[in-house]
Amino acid sequence: MIRFIKNLLYLLSGKACVPQSVRQHELLACIIDRRSCRSFTDEEISPDAVTTVLEAGRFAPSAVNLQTWSFITFSRAEWRKTFERPIPFNGAYAIMICADIFKLKDLFPEMHDTPYVNIMLAVFNAGLAAMNMTIAAEALGLRSIFLSETGRTGLLDIDFLRDRLSLPNGVLPLTTLVLGKPSFSVPGIPPRQPWDAVVMQNRYEKTAGDRLRNWYDQMLLGFKITHPFSNLKAQLAMYRAKMAIAEKTLRKIFHDCSL
Repeated sequence: MIRFIKNLLYLLSGKACVPQSVRQHELLACIIDRRSCRSFTDEEISPDAVTTVLEAGRFAPSAVNLQTWSFITFSRAEWRKTFERPIPFNGAYAIMICADIFKLKDLFPEMHDTPYVNIMLAVFNAGLAAMNMTIAAEALGLRSIFLSETGRTGLLDIDFLRDRLSLPNGVLPLTTLVLGKPSFSVPGIPPRQPWDAVVMQNRYEKTAGDRLRNWYDQMLLGFKITHPFSNLKAQLAMYRAKMAIAEKTLRKIFHDCSL
């Protein structure tokens, strides 16, 4: 019971371990205070805001400056036309973030023999672009959420997206960033793994996994709070099934894909 109460209090009032001396830094606040939003208003967002968010992604750092990403954009109307349903959570705009080495296939013949490295770098680079975009959205007063499964919008539905969007080999739809104005804010923070399980000095700490029990319990508790009518076991079974299907496709792509 004591552990339950502590975990609940953490979910409702937990804060980042940021020194007070830098807590008021504007950019840092955008990073630390960012929360996934699951309920947007009907309000549209300006074209200037969309352009700024996309430009933040385009200007993200990338390994070897390869910029191995592509962003497929959707207004509410475009999303409905493409997927025959609204943007999840009533979002105003959606950006599908893809790891992309297809565009480079004719420019770097010397990289044809390293498909695994190429794809791994592309995923890493696209993740950097995605984070840049969500921070830019926060700076503009917008809220966002990254989708992986909701609405068949990410890597777990790769076969569906490759067919629906005519994606070639070498383009992986990783996630979809949904943007909009929030209808309400949820208190607290999503569960974070403890500092001493993440930050390791000089070498890898192999016992880090032993320090994750409270975090794991907080994850389960958070799911119960945010999904009161869902069954966690059924949800996990669904994820496992979709992951198994996506795994088969990714294995084939990694095997066949080269620049």
